[in-house]
Amino acid sequence: MRPLLAVADGIDAVSRLIGRGVKWLAVLLVLVQFTVVVIRYAFGSSFIMMQESVVYIHASLFMLAIGYVYLLDAHVRVDFFYGRWSEKKKAWTDLLGVIITVLPFCWLLVWSSWGYVSMSFRLGEGPMAVGGLPLLPWLKSLIIIMAGLLAMQSASVIIRAAGVITGTTDVLFPARQAVSEG
Repeated sequence: MRPLLAVADGIDAVSRLIGRGVKWLAVLLVLVQFTVVVIRYAFGSSFIMMQESVVYIHASLFMLAIGYVYLLDAHVRVDFFYGRWSEKKKAWTDLLGVIITVLPFCWLLVWSSWGYVSMSFRLGEGPMAVGGLPLLPWLKSLIIIMAGLLAMQSASVIIRAAGVITGTTDVLFPARQAVSEG
């Protein structure tokens, strides 16, 4: 089990690296949106590329941060019982939840979007609007990348849940614990 926990640590490190890099997109998003508003209302002008970049940055922020958010166990959860359960019961819940819902969702997302994304690349799909960013296929490819990042972090959750269930480790989400202690 220890070698698998090392794999989970590696996955967590990748998610952490991506998350720490992507969080700066939030700052960039605010700055670009502020600039768009100033140019529009102070100078009566607009640049389609800048307006579209807000969409691209926003989508990139959320889709690329999904693994990091899962690493921190910071996703939205309706929690009536989970918080009071033992770590072992939480581990079983997360293990089954990942296997029954998250991984099939990732597979379905890749399967259903593959044609959509590949068609966009094949057609050389242009900007959303005249004068916009010519990166639409790359924006669409974030759907598949997001599913991959979520599946990757789900593998870490499966390994850690198995570790808690077998008694090899006692913490299901060590990154969450580190954040709450730090």
